[in-house]
Amino acid sequence: MSELKRGYLFGIVAYGLWGFFPLYIRLLLPAGAMEILAHRVVWAVAFVALLLTVVRRWPFLRELARHPGTLAGISLASALIAVNWGMYIFGINSERVVETALGYFIGPLVMVLLGVVALRERLNPTQWTAVGIGTLAVAVLTVDYGRPPFIALTLAVSFGAYSLVKKRLGLPAAEGLFVESAVLALPALAYLGWLTARGDSTFGSGAGHTALLVVAGAATATPLLLFAGAANRIPMTGIGILQYIAPILQLGCGVLIFHEPMPPARLAGFALVWLALVVFTIDGLRTGRRRAADRDREPVLTA
Repeated sequence: MSELKRGYLFGIVAYGLWGFFPLYIRLLLPAGAMEILAHRVVWAVAFVALLLTVVRRWPFLRELARHPGTLAGISLASALIAVNWGMYIFGINSERVVETALGYFIGPLVMVLLGVVALRERLNPTQWTAVGIGTLAVAVLTVDYGRPPFIALTLAVSFGAYSLVKKRLGLPAAEGLFVESAVLALPALAYLGWLTARGDSTFGSGAGHTALLVVAGAATATPLLLFAGAANRIPMTGIGILQYIAPILQLGCGVLIFHEPMPPARLAGFALVWLALVVFTIDGLRTGRRRAADRDREPVLTA
């Protein structure tokens, strides 16, 4: 198997796991969102620590200690991913899986806007059209829900900001995930201790439930590591198309498995989001082909 095909395989599996993640989260009930989040953090640290021990990658900690700015950036990334994970779990447990899917559908459009605001990037007319259609979609969904889709917007903004911070840090996947989770580990352990002291912890209430909470670490880390393997092997246009696998599967889980409502107005809002993504994706593919053609036309300098 070529490296390109291996990369696409890694990406499909990663986004497929993310897409079916609501099914796993529902299995963790009756644990609340905060308890699930805390266990996800603690067991992710344990899982990635074991992985780093196997591949002998611990020396990176010494290098990180020499860069306080990087540590500050990691702390910011940790806070953002904690908000994202917590809101995602809350959305699933409160029977709003469809709205969590919406968050990841509009995520690419939010990331484009963050690029304009934070990196001073310029959008072409087609990209502005996609953003405008996406904004209209949010307005339609606000009328349908009777409120702004705050779960979707929080997921999109927190993950977009997290991606922006991660891009600037440039850390390897496993090492970055370990440090991000480690920053959150002490507060997570403190919360789990407080929950146990109150007698409200579900950990240990049954062998199956306890095992599922422990597996949260591997369930968190595995798709992230697969995604890193995909990102290193396939072009960004490929990643851009694959990223829609997860919200499509999440939407399917919400409507077909959990039987969440999809009234006509909500369907119209989603249709506008999909239209915006089609416009955005076509523009990205055209831009990618144009840049590739420009590189092919560049003269080759010889000595």
